[in-house]
Amino acid sequence: MNYIPRLKKEYTEKVIPALMEEFGYKNKLQVPKLEKIVVSRGVGQATQDKKLVDYAVEELTVITGQKAVPTVAKKDVASFKLRRGMPIGAKVTLRGDRMYEFFDRLITVALPRVRDFQGVKRDAFDGRGNYNMGITEQIIFPEIDFDKINKIAGMDITFVTSAKTDKEAYALLEKLGLPFKKKK
Repeated sequence: MNYIPRLKKEYTEKVIPALMEEFGYKNKLQVPKLEKIVVSRGVGQATQDKKLVDYAVEELTVITGQKAVPTVAKKDVASFKLRRGMPIGAKVTLRGDRMYEFFDRLITVALPRVRDFQGVKRDAFDGRGNYNMGITEQIIFPEIDFDKINKIAGMDITFVTSAKTDKEAYALLEKLGLPFKKKK
């Protein structure tokens, strides 16, 4: 039997019909979908200690379930002692079933563990239907062993959708279960 992630099933059974009705799409293929999730972390002290990038790659791999890759500097910045090609962070791009699994764990397990959590910002869309959010501590993920981390660090999570507008992307992410802050 083939396994289908819970959110993927919910998207095809509930979200597509709801968005078709809300925005008046005539075809299922017009409905925006989640294309990929990019989880990244910049490591500022990587210029002094090269091992920090390895730790970041290892942690992102554990959190997402997919091998993360180190990112390198694109240009020289003398004030930061940064040379082109130097490793300065880590990222992982999730697609398909792994993307839905990560999204599900993020909204059901990790975000509720944030202290005083009221929801994610509503205004972090980029104008093209993509949403960005930051997490200040990696320890909200249950996969991280608190005793093994060397430093508490945050990460950025980008949700890339096929939506043309922010309004469509907002409706898609809200129906998938991303907990946005309530309007005042």
